[in-house]
Amino acid sequence: VNACVDVVLSGVKLLEALGLEPGDGKNHAVLNSRQDLKEAFAHFMEKGAAAERFFSDAESFHHIARTASEYPGAQLYVGGNAALIGQKLATNPDLKILLCGPVGPKLHELLDDNVVVPPESMQERDEFHLILEYQAGEEWGQVRAPSANRFIFSHDLSNGALNMLEVFVSSLDEFQPDLVVLSGLHMMEGQSKEMRQRRLMEAVASISDIPTDIPIHLELASMTDQDFMSNIMHQQVFPLVNSIGLNEQELLFLTQSASGPHASLASWSGVPDVGVVSDILFWILKEHGKTADRASDLTRIHFHTLAYHILVTVDGYWGNQVAAVAAGARAAGTQACATETIDTSKVFLKAPLEFVTSQIEAPSKISLNPDEPVVHWHREGISFHFTPVLVCKDPVRTVGLGDAISAEGLLYSEVYPQ
Repeated sequence: VNACVDVVLSGVKLLEALGLEPGDGKNHAVLNSRQDLKEAFAHFMEKGAAAERFFSDAESFHHIARTASEYPGAQLYVGGNAALIGQKLATNPDLKILLCGPVGPKLHELLDDNVVVPPESMQERDEFHLILEYQAGEEWGQVRAPSANRFIFSHDLSNGALNMLEVFVSSLDEFQPDLVVLSGLHMMEGQSKEMRQRRLMEAVASISDIPTDIPIHLELASMTDQDFMSNIMHQQVFPLVNSIGLNEQELLFLTQSASGPHASLASWSGVPDVGVVSDILFWILKEHGKTADRASDLTRIHFHTLAYHILVTVDGYWGNQVAAVAAGARAAGTQACATETIDTSKVFLKAPLEFVTSQIEAPSKISLNPDEPVVHWHREGISFHFTPVLVCKDPVRTVGLGDAISAEGLLYSEVYPQ
């Protein structure tokens, strides 16, 4: 249910177009003015670090967004996980996609013809997310960026409150979907604790109304509040969905939030260890997935990191896993390089060629065979399918890569009727 227009442009050029002079950097948790924007941008540019902030003044933000979207060289893209997943699925000519997010005139124009937007989801103004890029070595006044990165900000109330969720669920009767994909829960972190808790309960009630014969996939995204993550996992959302998609940051945050295996690991160093990753994935399905005596629907996790992907499923619920995990890996290589097919001169292998399947239990050791790149192993009624990824050497565009991977994996997944 999160959808917006991403406006991508040079941060320095936008600030100059707004008549802002370079000065000292300063971090702001919330941007209340152009002065705050200027200081926060300089602060993160000097570090070469990515950051995302909320801009509180609506009128001032709309003026900045207009300046940005009309700036020569600014690029406008479909944004928001839900819209990106919908857009990726819509490239298949046999599919019709229902998208319920706050859709303004510009976003509507950017969406694929196969994406249907109910009238209740349309709004007069687009939700713009401004993505201010800077290059390694770029200078603004005294500030010099040590590496290329981006600073993102928005005044996005609709996505943060999950405004379109009820519209979405009520539209399903008429649309009769074969699959429901949910995303945008992470957008609620900008709300007060009370508002967030209330909205999460309403979201759970809405999701519970979706007919049980329709599989539901939940795409997670970057979060910072452990209590909120723990709520989503323990009592509320996980048991209602059949499948989740996540990356290595979200996986580690999840186990830290719920004191799972390897929770003491502060961060990944280099390529995430396959044994550690599979221990956490196994624990999620064992503790929160479907078993004979637990009323949970969760039976599938699609994990993606730069170097490899793992598709984990509870036996008896899903088929075609080899094709599904391979399709996700192929989508990663083609989309990052912006090529129709994998161009071997533009990609390289970063995955470990040998690994162990667990760091907790007596593991099996696996060596990759290039002729059969998808490796399969089994642990207590749960199947693991692992594939290396052909990583793009010079990525053209990485925004929405995880969404494309999850969408493609879902497209090839076969769900068994229960």
